[in-house]
Amino acid sequence: MHLLEAEEFLSKRAAYPVLDIRSPSEYLQGHIPGAVSFPLFSDQERAQVGKTYKLMGKREALKVGLEKVGPKMAEYVRKAEALETQTFLIHCWRGGMRSSSMGWLLNTAGFEALALTGGYKAYRGFLIQKFNDPINFKVITGSTGTGKTALLKALIEVGAQVIDLEALANHNGSSFGNQLSHGQPSTEQFQNNLLEELLRFDLRKPVWVEDESFMIGKVHVPEAFYLQKQSADHIHVSLARPIRVNNLVSTYGVLPAEQLIRATESIRKKLGGKETDAAIHAIKNENLHEAACFILRYYDKAYEKSLENKKDRIVASLTLEEGKYLALANYLHSTYA
Repeated sequence: MHLLEAEEFLSKRAAYPVLDIRSPSEYLQGHIPGAVSFPLFSDQERAQVGKTYKLMGKREALKVGLEKVGPKMAEYVRKAEALETQTFLIHCWRGGMRSSSMGWLLNTAGFEALALTGGYKAYRGFLIQKFNDPINFKVITGSTGTGKTALLKALIEVGAQVIDLEALANHNGSSFGNQLSHGQPSTEQFQNNLLEELLRFDLRKPVWVEDESFMIGKVHVPEAFYLQKQSADHIHVSLARPIRVNNLVSTYGVLPAEQLIRATESIRKKLGGKETDAAIHAIKNENLHEAACFILRYYDKAYEKSLENKKDRIVASLTLEEGKYLALANYLHSTYA
């Protein structure tokens, strides 16, 4: 079985499928994007083998493993045949017995198995190192409701390199964004997906991102990535407040009143009791524009404070006209290419 280092292993994914030999729960916690779950052991079988290893040693654990795998060997070969390729990229957790066993079986059945040296653990090490590589970030910053995500989408349209952190995290980055989320990936999977984006780009050229916090909902950005982003050039974009209110109502007005009230209650301490009660009253009376005006007072105050802390990184301040995202994206892409 031929062994590949992480970078070469990942570069071959366009040609060959990746088989993740780990258990289903390991795969669900985090996996290489695009990898096929191809477990040697079920979660229960893996636990039994591990317990035997601790209590009775390697040889006894090996025998338990062989008892579990033996009856399923033909099934593994049939599953491999169904993927209609002769070459597979395979990995387990540390590049140990699970990948060696599956590699042997695939080779014996006439397939070629290329294994990841050090397994998934080595992939995660490669990920951490990659986020330490210099990235030419350009950060879009602006008040809540400015439409920073819409601007990122426009930048993609004009050919810029863009990472939409909120999309990867499946979260809009606030208590209200949490109400729109239908479930987030694990932090591990979020970071794996983020690496996938970086691998597509020339990091010497601008990589556009939104000014996000370290935590996006329940997942967190890799520290090295976050620190680079924070110290990079920021472009401040402003939009008239009435238009921002309209944007917020358009985005969050689709939510049921009870969810809007729940999100408002979650920021009561920061918004203040009087403002919170006024906003909730407006929501109950279906006056979402008035509610948004109350809530923006908190978000605008918080943003003004954060803007003061990053003023030395603001390289341009631009005013956005309503709906003119594509025009601004063209300007930014040509100016900072």
